[in-house]
Amino acid sequence: MTHARQRRRFQLLAWLGSHELSVLMAIAALAAGAWLFSYIASEVTHGDTQAFDRALLLSMRNPDGSPIGSAGMREAARDITGFGGVATLSLVTVFTCVYLLLDGGRRMAVFVFGSVISGLILSTILKEVFQRPRPNLVPHGSYVDSPSFPSGHSMLSAVAYLTLGALLARAQSRKRLKAFFLLAAALLSFLVGVSRVYLGVHWPTDVLAGWTAGACWAIICWLTARWLQLHRAIEAEAS
Repeated sequence: MTHARQRRRFQLLAWLGSHELSVLMAIAALAAGAWLFSYIASEVTHGDTQAFDRALLLSMRNPDGSPIGSAGMREAARDITGFGGVATLSLVTVFTCVYLLLDGGRRMAVFVFGSVISGLILSTILKEVFQRPRPNLVPHGSYVDSPSFPSGHSMLSAVAYLTLGALLARAQSRKRLKAFFLLAAALLSFLVGVSRVYLGVHWPTDVLAGWTAGACWAIICWLTARWLQLHRAIEAEAS
């Protein structure tokens, strides 16, 4: 074994030792998420989720098919769903990357940009693989032109906001602030997913699968970032 290989091995062992709990939890969550997505996809493919999907979708509708709640609530849902749109997420990602560049985090900016773009590509591939039709039970409250499974808004909001939440958390040394950023990112992704069902453009299982796939991708990006930080390929987090 060469000296360089030994050094990399010692670095890996030291990194695992200092981050053992968080790394193990992330790997466990990734494995659980991969299993859950596979399970949902299998059930959807075999048509076993139709009763659940119909019941939950219609629970958000009046007997005439219109969404429950006032006109203001429907407008709020359209506002919230926009946070998961490609245009909004692109702007948020670009502004974040520009900030990182101005702050001296050039390599982190490239990493964040690549994480979100790769998530978009993965979402597109999954949609083309499953080709699930959109719900046709109720009128759509938002424009859609792509297959339904998984929900792109749910998946991309999880990828982008969880990645950006982790980025903000890594810049903080206080645990309460770290938790706040991660919880805020998770809540925003949750609201986007719920709005997609409320507007009638996704089945509930589309959203569940989107959240799961997006969270898994965000975990992969987080683990990759930690590994790159170990090798000083990107900037280290605050201690």
